[in-house]
Amino acid sequence: MSALSHITILDLTHMLSGPYASQLLADMGAHCIKVEPPGRGEGTRKLLADDEKYSIDGVGAYFLTLSRNKKSVAIDLKKPAGLSLFYELVKKADVVINNFGAGVPKRLGIDYEVLKQHNPRIITCSITGFGETGPDRDRAAFDLVAQGMGGGMSITGEEGAPPLRAGIPIGDLGGGLFAAIGILAALNQRDQSPGGRGQHVDISMQDCQVSMLNYMATMYLMSGQQPPAVGNNHFVHVPYGTFKTRTRYLILACMGDAFFGKLATMFNDPELMDPKFSTQPVRWEHRHFINTRVQQHIGQETCEHWLERLKEHRIPAAPVNDFEHALSDPQIMARDMVVEVPLGNDKTVKQPGNPVKLSSQSKQAFTSPPALGQHTNTVLSELLQMNDSQIAQLRQNGVIG
Repeated sequence: MSALSHITILDLTHMLSGPYASQLLADMGAHCIKVEPPGRGEGTRKLLADDEKYSIDGVGAYFLTLSRNKKSVAIDLKKPAGLSLFYELVKKADVVINNFGAGVPKRLGIDYEVLKQHNPRIITCSITGFGETGPDRDRAAFDLVAQGMGGGMSITGEEGAPPLRAGIPIGDLGGGLFAAIGILAALNQRDQSPGGRGQHVDISMQDCQVSMLNYMATMYLMSGQQPPAVGNNHFVHVPYGTFKTRTRYLILACMGDAFFGKLATMFNDPELMDPKFSTQPVRWEHRHFINTRVQQHIGQETCEHWLERLKEHRIPAAPVNDFEHALSDPQIMARDMVVEVPLGNDKTVKQPGNPVKLSSQSKQAFTSPPALGQHTNTVLSELLQMNDSQIAQLRQNGVIG
């Protein structure tokens, strides 16, 4: 039995932040039912669908990745009969998650205040750009907006250069991560509370970005000093950053006096072995000189050469992996972080695995991303005990697809 196999989720999400949250929960065993508009489905189905490199049988990489371990039910929530059918599903569910714009769930009649009347135990979660309270609650947002307004972009990039977004969409992914955490917390509180009442989880992508500023935010709030962009370097430790070898980039992380001493000895460099560099304040003052000397040494050999030497001296170091190296790394492979997901037609697609490893769970199997409405009949018959005739009538009336 999987950790969340007793949990049923109605997934109204689209694009990235919401689907990622429900994917994390589905990977841990939750019964995740995508509720999609008949005919077109949710928007992620169309992304990259026509790109030969990034699609399989007309299904793009977004949907292939974010929809594994999920089922699909096609219901027209804009029809009164469709909304009534959805309410019946809510009675059997534990969680309803969406990432519509603020106010949209209320306009559709699927917000917490409505759904709790049908199921007092229901937990709802909305992921929005700025949350459901405050002056910016109605403001539109996507990943880049969240990254920019959350503060992190101001310290990303080289000193004096324009700000950079993170290479991965951490605005969206951060919202999805915190949504999954919030849902799990609400489920736990429901199980501990008298009567087992549900609640609403309000996730703001901007809030999530500010949370991830973490100790750097505290430092600013204490000092009032805006931290600068320092590229791959550190604002305290030297040398700490990326250095170009003859093959690829290498990370050095000399976090402390002892590591720097080992590095200077390894290079056998009298300049770096100067006793004045034995303490951090002096190294920071002369950081440009030190980084230049280190680069001169590093540039003479391959990344693999230096990794061996640095390992011998027990100095923290790593290669800067591109996707090819990262996704073939022996450690990643050993931890099942590249998995093959079946597509139901004797084809498979490789994807990132589930990073949550539970000792009680054996090696995980994945189910294929669903076709639009693939499980409509099954879900309605199993959850709502509807017979073939009832389901056929709903389909004839255009309520389901």
